[in-house]
Amino acid sequence: MLAKDLKPGAIFKQNDAPYIIETVSVQSPSARGGNTLYKFRARHLITKQKTDLVCKGTDNLADADFTKRIVSLMYQDNEAVHLLDTENYEQYSIAAEDVAEEMSYVTEGLEGMFALIYEDQCVGLQVPAAVALEIIECDPGAKGNSATGRTKPAKLSTGKTVQVPEYLKQGEVIKVDTRTGDFLGRA
Repeated sequence: MLAKDLKPGAIFKQNDAPYIIETVSVQSPSARGGNTLYKFRARHLITKQKTDLVCKGTDNLADADFTKRIVSLMYQDNEAVHLLDTENYEQYSIAAEDVAEEMSYVTEGLEGMFALIYEDQCVGLQVPAAVALEIIECDPGAKGNSATGRTKPAKLSTGKTVQVPEYLKQGEVIKVDTRTGDFLGRA
């Protein structure tokens, strides 16, 4: 696959190891004939080490030989997260610290979750791009505060804290971008 086609969440293979792209930044050339550079921050799917990659748009990166399986959350304990494949009922486990960030968006019954399977081993969890979560704790909303762009911290049902507009109050359900952790709107 070409470097210019890669987006966050894409998985590629380098040095016989799978990597997932976390961020992409594009640097346009300042001179004629210059190449556009794509800077990637990628994470090794097994060792979890982060690496930076700089590629030209026409550079070719190898596809990683992995599969995505639709899963649901069975349960979570102190050491691992246990997932169930919704098609063939196979069970997968992954270390809790490896998917701590993704688990801050996971609720019971969340649909659109994928387990990343590499060489018959679950190496990652992919959550939907946006999820609906309930605000369980925040400062009370005040009438008339919708005109300003001020925000306040709100604790969500999963324990994650995000910045929300001042007019929102406890008990409301909001959409959150799982890639950036930003408030998107009411659900």
